[in-house]
Amino acid sequence: MASSLTCAGVIWAILSFLCAAASCVGFFMPYWLLGSQLDKPVSFGTFRRCSYPVRDESRQTTYMVEQCGRYASFQAIPSPEWRICTVVTGLGCGLLLLVALTAMMGCCVSELISRTVGRVAGGIQFLGGLLIGAGCALYPLGWDSEEVRQACGNLSEQFELGTCRFGWAYYCTGGGAAVVMLICTWLSCFSGKKQKQYPY
Repeated sequence: MASSLTCAGVIWAILSFLCAAASCVGFFMPYWLLGSQLDKPVSFGTFRRCSYPVRDESRQTTYMVEQCGRYASFQAIPSPEWRICTVVTGLGCGLLLLVALTAMMGCCVSELISRTVGRVAGGIQFLGGLLIGAGCALYPLGWDSEEVRQACGNLSEQFELGTCRFGWAYYCTGGGAAVVMLICTWLSCFSGKKQKQYPY
């Protein structure tokens, strides 16, 4: 099986795949922000939530449903900043996944990734990492929404966590993007083999 990648290219392909997987899993999981409400743990992602209050009108009480799910509609996401974060981070994850799968195919297909293609792929990865980084930076702007304030002891504001804390998924998403921007983009410059010149 012929490869179109150099040794640095194989490392780039594997690392790109791992970073894309970390960012995509972190983006999908609702554990970006951890708090509590009615003595039950609550967690938020950009478009998903675990544990939510439900009002029982017959008993005039509120209780927590302990299950995870996404918001019923895009407009139901608690803040406009989180909606933007969802779109921007999703696009970034899509770009990272596209490049990572192409790089993995380069391990098996000869003449798929040249030096130029590797550099373009690195540029796309850098853009994907920037988009995810922008999404992670926008996320704290939504902490002043009523839903988040209820889970954070009514003390959260933009860039102030209150009683909440960051969850592992936030670090996973941002960490994957940071490694892509700092290491994978650099490795992509050395990933492709020099193309053979065919005399015609």
